[in-house]
Amino acid sequence: MAEAQNIPVGSTTAGSIAVAAESTVVSRMSAPPSFDVADFPVPHGREEEWRFTPLERLRGLHDGTAVANGDGVKVDVQAPEGVTVETVGRDDARLGKAGTPVDRVAAQAYSAFEKASVVTVPKETVLTEPIRIAVHGRGGTAFGHQVIELGAFAEAVVVIDHTGDAVLAANVDYVLGDGAKLTVVSVQDWDDKAVHVAQHNALVGRDASLKSVVVTFGGDVVRLHPRVEYAGPGGEAELFGLYFTDAGQHQEHRLLVTHNTPHCKSNVVYKGALQGDDAHAVWIGDVLIEAKAEGTDTYEMNRNLVLTDGARVDSVPNLEIETGEIVGAGHASATGRFDDEQLFYLMARGIPEHEARRLVVRGFFAELVQQIGVADIEERLLAKIEEELEASVA
Repeated sequence: MAEAQNIPVGSTTAGSIAVAAESTVVSRMSAPPSFDVADFPVPHGREEEWRFTPLERLRGLHDGTAVANGDGVKVDVQAPEGVTVETVGRDDARLGKAGTPVDRVAAQAYSAFEKASVVTVPKETVLTEPIRIAVHGRGGTAFGHQVIELGAFAEAVVVIDHTGDAVLAANVDYVLGDGAKLTVVSVQDWDDKAVHVAQHNALVGRDASLKSVVVTFGGDVVRLHPRVEYAGPGGEAELFGLYFTDAGQHQEHRLLVTHNTPHCKSNVVYKGALQGDDAHAVWIGDVLIEAKAEGTDTYEMNRNLVLTDGARVDSVPNLEIETGEIVGAGHASATGRFDDEQLFYLMARGIPEHEARRLVVRGFFAELVQQIGVADIEERLLAKIEEELEASVA
């Protein structure tokens, strides 16, 4: 694998570290957060936050021409006993509590949705079965808002599964009370023509812990923006991601972890594999450690495996530190082609080439799949990886 200083042909990777009293992470959103669409200019692709995104393929989500139509999406929530599931109007005080839109599409989604889904796990409730949220596209354009809120010392696993065909812009809020533990698995398994743009906002309470696992396979264009802030000291956030980008697909993950409270931790690990002409993956990892966030411990890493010619990766980690009183901070990014020596080693021991490639890729993703913790989802994703690999040799 090639580190940031040694960039392989067909991919780009870059990083920066800034230490300053008052400055801005280079790839953080340029406009101040706002719920008002009018506060964001229409992007033209030259802006730092949009320069990798194929705007012409967003079906009007970025410029206001997209309107809700058709059947949109169907949302079905299956929750264990004790969990409250509500459909609420725009005036519900819980909406937007975890974060404010930071780009025009997120603001458009917030301004355009009619009803939101709120899932609440009461304080001190420990769930033994996952909450399952199925979001199924039915061919139209839709705007959505989802809130998942855990009371103090509650524990839950949530699976959000996106399937079907849709043009969807959405905001998803995770609100963790003090001492709460949330694992959320967001699966993007869309049909080939789907477009999905979403902002994920997490507000992590005192001594609470969040594990986010984002899995992206399907869709024509998928652009996700996970964001984390802390509501009290002692919070922990683990952000894991797995993506498999096929020919013609654009998959973009833009993360921002803001350490705004002392003695919090974050760990980011995203891995992707790419194959086919014009497969394009983008990973932007921003971490900001504010001056008041003493005792922060953070690390972020992105790894990409390019399986064929014609694929491109843009990987940009950014780290900004405003205080020297931290436990640790670092980042890494690497993009490389399939390891021919590994392949030769396995083939020399009688393993056919297609089987050897499958083993190497499964090993590459194994640590992230294991983070999911939901057996049927893990099995499904491993099967999906093998399906993608079989398609490449067919």
